[in-house]
Amino acid sequence: MRRYDELYSLYERFDTDTLRAYRDFVDLFPPVDSRVALDYWEEAHDALTERTDDVADVHGETLAALAAHATREQAFTALDLHTKYDRGVNALVLDVDETLRSAGGTDNEIPRETLHLLTVFHENDVPIVVCTGQTLENVKGFLNQGLGNELFHSGDVSVVYEAGTGVFTPGHGPDTKRLLYERLDDDVQSVFQAVRGRVLPDAPENVRRGCHLQGNEFNVTLKPNYETGSDDAVAVIDEATVYLTSLLADAAPVLDEADVRAYYAERDPEIAAVLDDADARPDDHEVDDDALALLERVQLAYYEGDAAELTADELDKPAGVRAALDVLGVDDPFALVMGDSKSDLRVMEWVADADAGIAAAPTHSSSRVIDHVESTDGLVYDRGAAGDVLRTVYALNRLAASE
Repeated sequence: MRRYDELYSLYERFDTDTLRAYRDFVDLFPPVDSRVALDYWEEAHDALTERTDDVADVHGETLAALAAHATREQAFTALDLHTKYDRGVNALVLDVDETLRSAGGTDNEIPRETLHLLTVFHENDVPIVVCTGQTLENVKGFLNQGLGNELFHSGDVSVVYEAGTGVFTPGHGPDTKRLLYERLDDDVQSVFQAVRGRVLPDAPENVRRGCHLQGNEFNVTLKPNYETGSDDAVAVIDEATVYLTSLLADAAPVLDEADVRAYYAERDPEIAAVLDDADARPDDHEVDDDALALLERVQLAYYEGDAAELTADELDKPAGVRAALDVLGVDDPFALVMGDSKSDLRVMEWVADADAGIAAAPTHSSSRVIDHVESTDGLVYDRGAAGDVLRTVYALNRLAASE
């Protein structure tokens, strides 16, 4: 109760809203070539220092730093987390699209506040794992631009790309790039080679004209040539999903269309609905044992109006995250996992089962993701407001460090 009483006193006694406003102004003020602007910044910096010192004189430097970053609600949420887990977060595992940035809430850019908070964690020796379905080159581009070349190449940032097919961790010599897909046996690799070789040349006209093949190293991902989530995008991704089941059925002698479609329909209600709408779902079909053994190793993922994708079961995001943490030297992880999709859910479930972290998700996430997050610690945040969770975890780490 002492810590709760101390936080209550802190937020009752001091104007923490103004303290936080000064902190944000000083941290986020853009570099401009203006004497007047610099004068404003220096005045804010002096006011921030004075107010922080006032809090520190009463509550100590740790709580002063906490109050300068976290709202009252965020601070008490952090204290609840500390009471529950008795430790701070020692790694960030972050999805990007619709998690750190959102087409509907942040103009598809990572907000400056979020980028700055990531640098704060970096300065406090918390490594960052960016875990995404995007290609490595895409991720390298926006991380270099957003976080800066020095931070990205510091040795404390790792990229799990293509949902776990590879891990890129600059500054780690021979471990800088781990190609996890090379560990797969020939049976699985040959399936992906067969599908990739035919996916666009043999596609129905609507799919060939309405989709493009994402430039992955291993996964086979069809993306729409229309605005994500639009009616045209939904229609073409639905057709592409059915088409991928046909290609997959031709990719190995043990497979046929009935086996492939029955298998994925049983395991994913969204794929089942797509097959039903196309009148392509077999009735009461029992999957052959040999086909089952292979299909259990190949994932067909459907993202409405966004992507139809084939991935290898062994190369999911949890496998990539474990490899990234190994390269980063995080031996006893307690990670913050932020994501919105079914692939992110697998990471969240892994850290929950292993007592290795906590999960957070935006309100527009997959319903299964929201159910998981609400059933654990309830860290659901508004679209585009990833910074709210990062501030909560910053507060958690300050509380853990003060023990």
